[in-house]
Amino acid sequence: MKNSKNVVVPLLVVMGLMFIWNLSRNINDVLIPHLKRACQLTDFQSSLVQSAFFGGYFLLALPVGQFIGRFGYKAGMVTGLLTAAAGAFLFFPAADTRYYPLFLTALFIMAAGFTFLEVTATPYISVLGDPERASSRLSLASAVGSVGATLGPFIGSRFLLHATEVSPGTIAGFSIDQLGSYLNAEAQLVKTPYLSLGGLFLAIGLLLYFIKLPKIEGEDGHAGSIRDMLKFRHTVLGALGVFCYLGAEVGIVSFLIRYAKVSGIPGLTEQSAALFITLYMALVLTGRLAGAYLLRKAHPPAILAFCSVAALVLVGISMTSTGYVSVYALSLVGLFTSVMYPILFTLSIKNLGIYTKTGSSLIIMSIVGGAVIPPVMGLLSDGFGIQKAFIVPMLCYVYLVYYARAGHTRAQASATQV
Repeated sequence: MKNSKNVVVPLLVVMGLMFIWNLSRNINDVLIPHLKRACQLTDFQSSLVQSAFFGGYFLLALPVGQFIGRFGYKAGMVTGLLTAAAGAFLFFPAADTRYYPLFLTALFIMAAGFTFLEVTATPYISVLGDPERASSRLSLASAVGSVGATLGPFIGSRFLLHATEVSPGTIAGFSIDQLGSYLNAEAQLVKTPYLSLGGLFLAIGLLLYFIKLPKIEGEDGHAGSIRDMLKFRHTVLGALGVFCYLGAEVGIVSFLIRYAKVSGIPGLTEQSAALFITLYMALVLTGRLAGAYLLRKAHPPAILAFCSVAALVLVGISMTSTGYVSVYALSLVGLFTSVMYPILFTLSIKNLGIYTKTGSSLIIMSIVGGAVIPPVMGLLSDGFGIQKAFIVPMLCYVYLVYYARAGHTRAQASATQV
């Protein structure tokens, strides 16, 4: 597998998949304010978009890992693409009925497909090539995914948000018939982007079926159970780290448009505010490109500690300021969260041996942080205001500082004795 001819093609295939699912996943950040308006939702209700999506990862990561253990990585990729296509096509009846639970169901099914892709792709990349450069490869692959993540909010905002908004006062003055027509028209906007994504997933899934991918060493064999992971403390604590990292990131970008709208910037529309999400993701891309190099030269836990402190400080600055300073500080967090996942993942699955698949599934399950943190922030926002809700990401970064400085060291030392 160390032969470059054997490695390059599968790496390109998997990186291409990472681009596609990150583009799709990050349209959700624009979908939240859109459905909040189209379905007349509170901040908490609108945040359930992320709960439905990332909840799929939590519920399905372990059975997906078992599926891949039995049928292989390629079968996982193809199944994931076809499942994601089914979820995307479900947006058509959801738009026609404007029934919010149906939107959530469509997102959950899409997430099920992406779970197959993510459980497959991340460990696949980590074992292709030199193990000492696994973090670097993952960071480079994540950078490719970040290109999609950067384009997703921008493309989504062009389809789902408006350059000139209808004011709340105007909407409040609508008759029942006018309001119904307006909300139905808003709901119809999701059809073009999501039906296009569905067609793309279907086409790539069928194409991938005919592409030959090499079988990695150790693809067969005992995978262990989640209970077995309890003896690997570095994996358990790393899973909590992924929960905090992703929960904080998803929470920030989920409410970034809402946050920008109340930050005191005159004349800011939702479509313009969505550019701050694009900026956030562009900075994630920049950080991951730099990380692909830096993680080959520097000590990954030290980088994780520095980035966690920087993110913590920036969220604090944002919460204690207003206007462009507040929003740009929050957007800049993306630069420092960019390399957190590849570091956390590789630290967490280190030395797992035959338990690597199950450990990877546990880490993917921890993505449920993206389902839990945004609703918590939504509840705080509804009760105390959107700015105070950002105390939750700050607490997440506090834990990541601990894990990088002390937690992972003690846990790793105990794991080597197992």
